[in-house]
Amino acid sequence: MGIERKDRESEKLKRKGGIPVLQRHRMGETEYLVFPGLEGTGMVRHLFSTRIGGVSRGIYASMNLSYSRGDEREAVDENFRRIAAVFDSTPDHIVCSDQTHTTNIRRVTSGDAGKGVTREKDYTDVDGLITDEPGLILATFYADCVPIFLADPDKRAIGLFHSGWKGTAGRMGERALIAMREAFGTHPEHVKAAIGPSICQDCYEVGNEVASVFAGLFGSDSHLILKPGKEEGKYQLSLWEANRRILLEAGVLPENLEVTDLCTCCNSGYLFSHRASRGRRGNLGAFMELIKS
Repeated sequence: MGIERKDRESEKLKRKGGIPVLQRHRMGETEYLVFPGLEGTGMVRHLFSTRIGGVSRGIYASMNLSYSRGDEREAVDENFRRIAAVFDSTPDHIVCSDQTHTTNIRRVTSGDAGKGVTREKDYTDVDGLITDEPGLILATFYADCVPIFLADPDKRAIGLFHSGWKGTAGRMGERALIAMREAFGTHPEHVKAAIGPSICQDCYEVGNEVASVFAGLFGSDSHLILKPGKEEGKYQLSLWEANRRILLEAGVLPENLEVTDLCTCCNSGYLFSHRASRGRRGNLGAFMELIKS
């Protein structure tokens, strides 16, 4: 019943902007989102999950990808199996982040396959993953924060990064590109990048403390990131614009950067949102795999 209702809602998404940026795809019951530019590289498979097509129930309905929020483990296992199937793979090829709102980035290899799903992680405090090994499915998790996808067709390397306000203030996008340059020789001008579904500026109200961090970070351009909130001392923060500017300043070309048109909070029946649900929710996932050449 819940899945059918959400499936109908998926036809009426509240998009931010004119022409849709993300494309909706289905495999069986599983509905997911992709960026055309990333797909067009021919070197990666990727997706951003929705709430549609899993087996979880209640507040986790239905494609919950978190073991730590109280859902039944068997349901989450099946949800990961369905996501892996989109990649013609299995959960033992997925490697997960360990997100704590840092800007720490880990280079992962085939030795990390399955960690976070079929095997215990032996690392902590990792908000970004990079690899140049085909067949590994990188996974990071969301319910309002910003996913950043990076693909380097020149060096055949990829990265996925979780960037909430703390990660954005720490310039996660720039740190990601530095990590890929140091590990693989990546040049930012060759990178295809995407900023995925997350909370929009109209929905994301912050106080003076957070606003002052971004005012200091962007200086005279901070008015493009912040606007007055509904109450005195409150501000509306655009994580989309902040992350876009950070990636461009770090050398990504404008024509190689796709920015989401979907807000998790505006579409909380279709995408999990921490703010809209007041914390009673599951997790979405961003996934990306380097295809064998």
